[in-house]
Amino acid sequence: MTNGIDKAGTTGGSRPETTGRSAGDNDEKRGGRGGFSRKKVCRFCAEKIAVVDFKDQNTLKYFVTERGKIIPRRISGNCAKHQRGVALAIKRARNVALIPYTVTMG
Repeated sequence: MTNGIDKAGTTGGSRPETTGRSAGDNDEKRGGRGGFSRKKVCRFCAEKIAVVDFKDQNTLKYFVTERGKIIPRRISGNCAKHQRGVALAIKRARNVALIPYTVTMG
């Protein structure tokens, strides 16, 4: 083997050259669900609410799951500033027993 060429006259690579996509690889087959997804808008920015109040249980219940977990920003649609405020308000409300830490099973 000299100059990178073997006895068969190839350059040593046994893989065929491809463009990275197979012939039957369409965007529809990648597991995406498709459809139109609307951009989530921060509830507090839309209503011009400056701070999140931990005593307002009706507002906080939208950001807590049935299991008591805080809903992440990518799902709730909050901006980063208000998501930090929501998390802090939920933690304060839990601390003063306004909302539960977990749901009792039974």
